[in-house]
Amino acid sequence: MTSDRNKKIAADCWRRGNEALSKENWDYSIEMFTTAVKLDPEALLYRQTKRGAERKKYGDNNSGSKMGVLKLAGLKTKIKNSRRKKDWASVDQYAEEGLTLNPWDAGLNADMAEACQNQGYDDPAIFGFKMAIENDKANKGYYTNLGELLEEKGEFKQARECWEMAFKLDPMDGEARSKVTALMATETRVRGGYEGAEKSSGVKRQSAYDEGRETREQRHQAQKGGAPDGPGQSVEADLQRLIRKEPENKDHYLKLGDFYRRDGKLTEAKENYEKAYELSGKDTNIGEQVEDIDLEQLKEKLTAAKDEFNRDRKNEEAKKRVTLISKALIKREIEIFTKRVERYPADMRIKFELAQRFIRLKKWAQAITLLQQSVKDTRISSDALVALGKCFYAEGKKELAKRQFEKALPSLSPDEKPDIYKEAHYLIGRLYEESKEKEKAEDHYSEILAVDYDYRDARERLEGL
Repeated sequence: MTSDRNKKIAADCWRRGNEALSKENWDYSIEMFTTAVKLDPEALLYRQTKRGAERKKYGDNNSGSKMGVLKLAGLKTKIKNSRRKKDWASVDQYAEEGLTLNPWDAGLNADMAEACQNQGYDDPAIFGFKMAIENDKANKGYYTNLGELLEEKGEFKQARECWEMAFKLDPMDGEARSKVTALMATETRVRGGYEGAEKSSGVKRQSAYDEGRETREQRHQAQKGGAPDGPGQSVEADLQRLIRKEPENKDHYLKLGDFYRRDGKLTEAKENYEKAYELSGKDTNIGEQVEDIDLEQLKEKLTAAKDEFNRDRKNEEAKKRVTLISKALIKREIEIFTKRVERYPADMRIKFELAQRFIRLKKWAQAITLLQQSVKDTRISSDALVALGKCFYAEGKKELAKRQFEKALPSLSPDEKPDIYKEAHYLIGRLYEESKEKEKAEDHYSEILAVDYDYRDARERLEGL
């Protein structure tokens, strides 16, 4: 949270920057806007004005400084290192520094957006991803990240359009397809001028003046000690009223289910989704929402059970509950993902997720079959190859395991996927150690220690070779 003092100084810097901007003193205006952004990173206006000044400085040439290439390379290395440490404030700072050299750099705009998103600065994050897309319209990740942010803000139409672009860029992406379908349904439910029931035609829109003020009816209801249930006073009551009026309209149940789900009331959400599912003639898309609630409920129960066990590690009953719920969750996940693999046979991500569940149960053969298909998806091929190697290793097929790790490693990076990178090097190192190929084992253990000196027993194994 930005302090009042910093906000005041930031506003003063922004004012000075605007004065310099009007005189076409680009360098000083950018310096002032940069200071304003540092002092108040949540303020979208400061970043927007800074980006505008940067573009004017370079005459809208779409390429920025011709002399800044080397400096940009250094900044991008700093961004990578800071991202690895999850130091998002530094990622933000270095990205903004880079954007003063090239405000059209899609990667830097996305770096800034990611840093803001991780710090809870949603508006600057949305701005950053939009700028990234403006300069690189073929990057699917920018659209999916922007879509998620817009959905969180209730901008369902714009969010859907982002996911549609992601799906257009990658027609095999089942997640994008599902998001488009879900957001279309959400749009339909809120069309009528309200988000959830709060935008219902029967609900009065609040002005800024009305915000936080009680209505006469609300005060009267509060004096009586009851909850407000007149039109426009309660989202839940409005939706229940619509259901009483049109009990066969599935959309009303979906709206109420959505409301309860956002409110964390999963039992009530599931009841309404199930009713909508029956009224829809068992629409599979609605059925999937019921299944998703099942998984959410089991995950909540598992988290609660783990918390109870962690409070008292000697509690055998709590330990037993963790085991039972874990088994129930993985069983339900396998049931659901198996159906979705049948429904979406071209979606390799679902096959990969199902394979991961079989791996947890040590059902290597089932996992291997799914992973051999999953490697065809270039987005997850390295992850699938490492998982496949682990399965072959567990089955004693060491040469096959080695081959999978060798295929995976060239496309793995310690910056982007540190855990998988280290695990792949560790396991292939073990395989070479077992086959007495010491030099190769040393190479792989050394790769691990270069990025994580305390990883498992890699240091002890290297010293023992």
